[in-house]
Amino acid sequence: MGDPPAEGWGRIPAPLLCVAAMFLVQTGIAFSKPLFGPLGVSGTTFLRLSFAAVILLAVTRPRLRGRRPRDLAAAALLGMASAGMTLLFAGAIDRLPMGTAATIEFLGPLAVALVFARSASHLLWALLAAGGVALLTLLGEGGEGGGLDPVGLLYAFGAAACYAAYILFTDKVGAAFQGFQGLAVSMTVGALTVAPFGLGQAWDGLTAPGASPLMLLLAVAGVSLLLPVIPYALEMTALRRMPQRVFSVLVSLEPAVSALVGLVVLGQLLGAAQLAGIGCVVAASVGATLTGRR
Repeated sequence: MGDPPAEGWGRIPAPLLCVAAMFLVQTGIAFSKPLFGPLGVSGTTFLRLSFAAVILLAVTRPRLRGRRPRDLAAAALLGMASAGMTLLFAGAIDRLPMGTAATIEFLGPLAVALVFARSASHLLWALLAAGGVALLTLLGEGGEGGGLDPVGLLYAFGAAACYAAYILFTDKVGAAFQGFQGLAVSMTVGALTVAPFGLGQAWDGLTAPGASPLMLLLAVAGVSLLLPVIPYALEMTALRRMPQRVFSVLVSLEPAVSALVGLVVLGQLLGAAQLAGIGCVVAASVGATLTGRR
């Protein structure tokens, strides 16, 4: 079965798809945060991935018979990477400002760019990124001298590792599967991966005294379209139509987008040191991508 959205998106310039995906991701993250209270971080993540999997399975109806084992393995690994990235990043933004968490998470794709760099300048970009992270993590939250939550930082660095794997496997799955069938398979695996951590928490939240299960489920369903259904589909479409280097340069803006959305939606104001740190990581990512061989 075809993927109707892909046909309409084919007329939209690929860079615009990337920018739209970034804003949708960060907006979905911001709107998810109020759900952490009633449903918990793991419960919200599990329900969000589950809704995403159901929607994608219904739209794409992926055919697995006859698939090469390595293609199925790539889709499964992409699902596990997406699950880890989503769950760990949710834990990070529950404890850290969005801009700070997103910048640390972005060390994942930056590391991928540095691995493929073939210029001596890659050391400069690594040092610039390290300086940016130091500004973010050592000078406190919001520039007010308060220490950042160490558990939140661990979650953010874990999300960065998963993000690196997500970048690598998205490229492989997009090439191996027609339309968004691979995304549907990987999202299903992602939901199953998070189930042991989030199923019980989600059930407790939905059945708690005074809870409104229908409203909570509707809210999660809406958020699941903002993240991950539409932006992941946009990113996969863009990757098929543009060089990965150009894609990586555009995605380098994501920490700045996250800080902007965090300010507008959640009122999270970062200090000068934190903004400078975000700027360093963005500049390092752009530089590493432009001097890499990919």
